[in-house]
Amino acid sequence: MERNPYAKNLGSQDARAVLASTPGLLHQAMCALTPEQVAAPIAPGKWSPREIVAHLADCELVFSFRLRQTLAAPAGEPALLQPFDQTAWAEQYSGYDLPGALELFRAVRGWNLKLIGTLSQADLERPAHHPERGDMTFETIVETMAGHDLNHLVQLQRVVEASATA
Repeated sequence: MERNPYAKNLGSQDARAVLASTPGLLHQAMCALTPEQVAAPIAPGKWSPREIVAHLADCELVFSFRLRQTLAAPAGEPALLQPFDQTAWAEQYSGYDLPGALELFRAVRGWNLKLIGTLSQADLERPAHHPERGDMTFETIVETMAGHDLNHLVQLQRVVEASATA
């Protein structure tokens, strides 16, 4: 598996700008959909928009821990990042409501942005190791977060565009 499987989504965009804009874009996309559209899977066997937002909220919690874990590792030693099974986590999404998922995502993202904004270049270069993706840096985690956001924002935008032409 590649170190940042979402690098192609990010391209040359500024990761921090993407991270800062995502909560508003998520809210905007969800407001453009009816409750039925929010609850309907985006394709057979895929998550609904509500489940995608719940997934983003879960991932923000995971990324939040990974960021702090990387900063807390002893100098020069990579933090060992824990993978998670997103499919297993998604089994609980029926119990999550859209407003709660949006609020959790917004709050944790804001907290993460505050952290990221305080760091030095040396902090951004702190090493981490993901058992499935290999060696990376704090900055790679930030870039992965942004690319992951863009991946799901594109999915949601397609649903919004399809609903506008329906």
